[in-house]
Amino acid sequence: MTTLFISDLHLSAERPDITACFLRFMAQEARGIDALYVLGDLFEMWIGDDDESPFHQQVKQAFRALTDSGVPCYFIHGNRDFLIGRRFSEETGVTLLPEHSVIDLYGTPTLILHGDTLCTLDEGYQRYRKKVHNRFIQWLFFRLPLRYRQQIGHKMRSGSSQSNQMKSQAIMDVTPTEVLKAMNQYQVRQMIHGHTHRPDVHDILVQGQPAQRIVLGDWYDHGSVLVCTPEGCELETRDFPAELATLSTPA
Repeated sequence: MTTLFISDLHLSAERPDITACFLRFMAQEARGIDALYVLGDLFEMWIGDDDESPFHQQVKQAFRALTDSGVPCYFIHGNRDFLIGRRFSEETGVTLLPEHSVIDLYGTPTLILHGDTLCTLDEGYQRYRKKVHNRFIQWLFFRLPLRYRQQIGHKMRSGSSQSNQMKSQAIMDVTPTEVLKAMNQYQVRQMIHGHTHRPDVHDILVQGQPAQRIVLGDWYDHGSVLVCTPEGCELETRDFPAELATLSTPA
């Protein structure tokens, strides 16, 4: 009995090493498990379900093969792929979950989320997030031709990278009080999230009771997987295929 969690792969055609590691993971390790949860930022950029590039088709086919094999797959939107919608779900068999979801993880109620909502000290990002999640703004965006949306997406990605370089590490990490607030709100003692790219298991106290916050790792230098069984959870890494492992990591 095994459930796997991944996030922050930032898949793109420019990183075939990450893609190859992901495809191998999907075709081998993810087969026969109880469930796979993807907690956001699966893609470096997603500007609409109508982007049917060969690269996107390859990734969607990997999900379809896994769900067709009987493995349930679940997805929570990240800050890079919050526009993934119903069409993606129908084509892949992946179930889209609310941004904050509580699951029963082998008897332990667990709050799962991408994690960006916990970074409340990054006020600039939170203002941006509120705007791009506005349904009317999204409606207008989807009315643009695909090529224009792609151009906007690339500009936004470049602007985000430059902005993050100017921010302190503390601002870009979760706000401890927000973590406690969320765990109290959902009445859980275990939380799993990504976004910060700082894999770790944090032992904390929630209302005086022992609790854990598990942070998933990114896939920039190697694959990162949280492996959960009835005995507990463990963060593990996966090497890139040897023939692609020497590719440089982007800034």
